[in-house]
Amino acid sequence: MTTLIDRTPSQTTPSSVRVTALRHALVAAGFLGDVLDDGVSLAAMSTDNSVYQIAPSVIVAPRSAEDVAVLLDVAGQGPFQQWALTARGGGTGTNGQALNTGIIIDFRRHMNRILALNLEEGWVEVEPGIVLDELNDAIGHTGLFFAPNTSTANRCTIGGMIGTDASGKGSRVFGKTSDNVLGLQVVTADARLLDSDQPSPDWASDLLAEVRAAIVSGRDGLLEKVPKLSRRFTGYDLERALADGAPLAWWRLFIGAEGTLGPVVRARLKLTPKPKNARLIVLAFDDFGTALAAAQQLLIEDPIAIETFDEQVQSLALAAGLLGGLPASVRGDGAGLTYNFVELGGEDGVRVDAQARRIAAMAANLPGCAGAHIAVDAAELKQLWSVRAASVGLLGQARGARRPVAFIEDCVVPPERLSAFVADLRGLLTTQGLSVGIYGHADVGCLHMRPALDMDSATDRARFSALSDGVYALVNQHGGIFWGEHGKGVRGEYLADFVGPVAFAAFERIKRAFDPGNRFNPGKLVSLGDRVLSIANTPMRHFNAGDADPLAKAFECNGNALCLTYAATTPMCPSFKISGDLALSPKGRAEALRAWHRQEAGVQQRDPSLPQDLYASLDACLSCKSCAGGCPTHVDIPEMKSHFLERYHVSHKRPLGDHVALLMERATPILDAFRHPIRVAQRLGGNRMIAALTGLVDLPKLAPRGHKGLGFSTSSWAGASRRAWSDTTVFVFQDSFNALFDTDAVGAICAGLVRLGYHPVILPGRSSGKAAHVKGARQSFLAQAKRLQAALIALARNGRPIVTTDAALALMLRSDYPKAGLVDLPPVLLVEEFLSARAKAGDNWPHLSGGPPQRLFLHCTEASMKPEAGREWVAIFKRLGLGVEIAPTGCCGMSGLFGHERRNADTSKALFDLSWRQVVEASDMVYATGFSCRCQVERLTNKAAQHPMQLIAQS
Repeated sequence: MTTLIDRTPSQTTPSSVRVTALRHALVAAGFLGDVLDDGVSLAAMSTDNSVYQIAPSVIVAPRSAEDVAVLLDVAGQGPFQQWALTARGGGTGTNGQALNTGIIIDFRRHMNRILALNLEEGWVEVEPGIVLDELNDAIGHTGLFFAPNTSTANRCTIGGMIGTDASGKGSRVFGKTSDNVLGLQVVTADARLLDSDQPSPDWASDLLAEVRAAIVSGRDGLLEKVPKLSRRFTGYDLERALADGAPLAWWRLFIGAEGTLGPVVRARLKLTPKPKNARLIVLAFDDFGTALAAAQQLLIEDPIAIETFDEQVQSLALAAGLLGGLPASVRGDGAGLTYNFVELGGEDGVRVDAQARRIAAMAANLPGCAGAHIAVDAAELKQLWSVRAASVGLLGQARGARRPVAFIEDCVVPPERLSAFVADLRGLLTTQGLSVGIYGHADVGCLHMRPALDMDSATDRARFSALSDGVYALVNQHGGIFWGEHGKGVRGEYLADFVGPVAFAAFERIKRAFDPGNRFNPGKLVSLGDRVLSIANTPMRHFNAGDADPLAKAFECNGNALCLTYAATTPMCPSFKISGDLALSPKGRAEALRAWHRQEAGVQQRDPSLPQDLYASLDACLSCKSCAGGCPTHVDIPEMKSHFLERYHVSHKRPLGDHVALLMERATPILDAFRHPIRVAQRLGGNRMIAALTGLVDLPKLAPRGHKGLGFSTSSWAGASRRAWSDTTVFVFQDSFNALFDTDAVGAICAGLVRLGYHPVILPGRSSGKAAHVKGARQSFLAQAKRLQAALIALARNGRPIVTTDAALALMLRSDYPKAGLVDLPPVLLVEEFLSARAKAGDNWPHLSGGPPQRLFLHCTEASMKPEAGREWVAIFKRLGLGVEIAPTGCCGMSGLFGHERRNADTSKALFDLSWRQVVEASDMVYATGFSCRCQVERLTNKAAQHPMQLIAQS
């Protein structure tokens, strides 16, 4: 991984002095990891996916189990003994599980490797920081997988799953995490490694004897109190840690213990064969109660899972276009339907098909069932499951001060009690004046819900507490467990009451044995000598800044951490992917922006170093907009970065490279007019001089031809607005970069349009303010944007379509202009949007003949902010008789001028290597929609890159 920002504290404080002492002591002891206490890192680590906020003093990212042992040894000495030690993985917890003061141990950043794989015995050993999907992708070729299937699988870590005993879809068949762990290695309070796969060492005999005695003292008491459900109670698992007639399995106490007994540094996991045949039956019902009742009858067929969601979630999914692939009878256009998604799978495809047919036949006799649909195709299965996975995101898109809050969302009751429980739950919510969307795992009786509350309001905070108490009582009334899937965290305040005094006393003995100093995640579950954290005494983050505030989106970040997805082929978030640094993620930046905003407003104690730390973090942001497009709550870091930089540069000098970028954008017409002498200057060393003075490296050379030399019709903006044009005319609006550096792409777009029967008219390049927006020169941005807005409005009066040469420009007009108050813009279309619309209108296109399918590379902004872009391009080429496939890539690493800034050069190249290089080098031809992408390909490989319209033009 590449470290992208200088983490040296910019101010000296008592805390930073102690951190500096810790850093020096660790290095002297042989520690090889990172020690961070910059303002952005601390802000990023102070929240998770809950309402809580607890700021640590320092973040330590070890590289190995030995590093963790060194940390615990050093942290047990002198001035560091009072600091808590809390393990953290992906930070996706919904209840503050990994939030604490003191030292946060960040396992995800470096300790994310597969250590051993044994296919004969069916297990894998991993470090705790590996992401679930990353693990399963790495071993996918074996036909085996680690079965617990969480909705956060692309970002949650195995260590976090062990800490909370996570589960998810399919747990009735495959079990929870605790059912799939075979052993652990931990570091004890005295900094020694204890491994369940090795004979117990002599030094651990007294420790393990006390643990055994504690288990014996509380085991029967626990079993008397805890319901026996498939989503069993875990965390200090007295039952399985000393099963009848079995030796002590001390390591089972750590699963679900949320790090309160010590850090896990290695885990052996059981692997399960993947079902070879999969089917999905979608059953629609008239109301949620009948859907839940039907789930019990469907269990007769022993499905892998039955997932459900109610009328509110269905309505949101329908409005978002996620149900378009379903038959009308099941889709529920205009009707409030609810769904059961029934998953089947197994080795025998004939048997699985028979099961599917029987369930479809059952549907006719299920009360309230409105229809059934069987999905067999893998692509359709994936798309339909994405609907269920999108539930939390759909509910999270609420606007206003009240937003969905996770705190009662994983209650589990006996499945036969589920319908009655939901009725009582809805009644309880009604008494509080609330409604809620519900989804979850009907087969095991576990449902998710997030009531919308304004957590800045004293009234709603009181309601939050009352609802927690009420739902806890309601779950007990129905014979359930309050914590069915997402761990306890701050909700651990109910633990002593739930397990009873006998079992809880045993928990305290176990805690004291493993953590005599009460330093491992203190305040959670069991806390020696102190109160455990509770809803009433845990600090909460602030939720609202006002709709008109430019940093409002920073407050809307709910910590769901989708921006931390590990997959290289997912655009969000490039700087985090290459660094593994939470401070370089949308979540981390949003938290720091929120802290900065509150400091500037005078409502939070000022940290003098935060503005500089935040500038360093935002300077490493590529402004690619993948967060704005991919985040469930659309947290737009580039937009907020623009506003921050405007304020920051009032008192901090701009880099010379920024001034050059801003000037180059505004001077597009002048540069175009003097193209040839500038090219001569570039050949004679002009670019080297610019690099030496400004730090802008590898700048492209101006294209040899301007738009007037491309052989197509041209017009001034004023002339185009006044003249009458034919019905086939299409205005081609050049992005500044295309107009100056890549007129070959402009020509390719025009040639492709001509090939399809249209008459392109090229307009001169005109600045949009894009560079000014990225660099926070807001007044310049607004001036350029207003001029372009006026020109576009005048141009649109003649009724002809306007197509832009670069997707990022069109998407900027739709995103950043309205946020700046410029809302009366005519449509400026992406090329694929224009062609898709004309195809639907029935335009007569030629049938083209081409060779084998070509790879098409999408601009990451285009892929993020317009997810259907790839499908549109494929459909266009298919209609023409040409084959293309969308290359599976994330960000290319260029993103405007980012890749040309010397300080970002290593990051830019590393990002290209991450997901682009291998695919590019395996392609005969490279067709890329973005100018930045084509520039990066040609800069870092020996390939030439063309706009995909060239493929149409030459076929």
